[in-house]
Amino acid sequence: MTLLSVQNIHSYIEQYHILQGISFDVNEGEITVLFGRNGAGKTTTLRSIMGMVPIRSGAIHYQGDSISSLPTYAISRKGIGYVPEDQGIFGDLTVEENMKVAMQKRDDASMERQEWILSLFPDLRTFWHKKAGFLSGGQKQMLSIARAYVNDIRLLLIDEPSKGLAPIMVEKLMQSILMMKKKTTVVLVEQNYIMASSIGERFYIVEEGRIVRGGAMPEMKGDAELRRKYLGIA
Repeated sequence: MTLLSVQNIHSYIEQYHILQGISFDVNEGEITVLFGRNGAGKTTTLRSIMGMVPIRSGAIHYQGDSISSLPTYAISRKGIGYVPEDQGIFGDLTVEENMKVAMQKRDDASMERQEWILSLFPDLRTFWHKKAGFLSGGQKQMLSIARAYVNDIRLLLIDEPSKGLAPIMVEKLMQSILMMKKKTTVVLVEQNYIMASSIGERFYIVEEGRIVRGGAMPEMKGDAELRRKYLGIA
């Protein structure tokens, strides 16, 4: 079942035409990875889905309903979470306070989701009363993901979660994202091809604001020329 459909969207940042007809679908219950070089338009794609960068033309449908013209808060309340590249946490607040601020509702369901995500990221429970600014890079990324997940979401957009992290933390984080697929659908923007391709089921390659290739992840894994051409790796 198609959960999210992005149809020929065009987005601008100031006078710059960043997205030039992006189209792709996201199937429910899968991890879909957006690959591409820096500046290709991957982050702008996620921000356009969230309404942070208005689209000039095209359409975005979520669960069959148009969200193209909705404000960000309304898109979030429909069940789409966003983990930005800069993590978006409050360094002067404790881990607990960051989670409280992120919660749209403090009901039993939200508390159950919080307990589940803390079981996935036990470091957050350990540092529950510590200010988030003193966490390690990996722990901050865990908190950023946990803040998005604690609400009733069906789709989670994650932007460059492995950036700047040690390899052992990257592997741990990717395995946690894989576990999250049991409860939500994920769109992942990631430069770490090896790790992302190990957990993703479908891929799309973004190049100069367009989707130039997409398919099942085994296709990407089996095509060295495709990886060399668009990602610069063997």
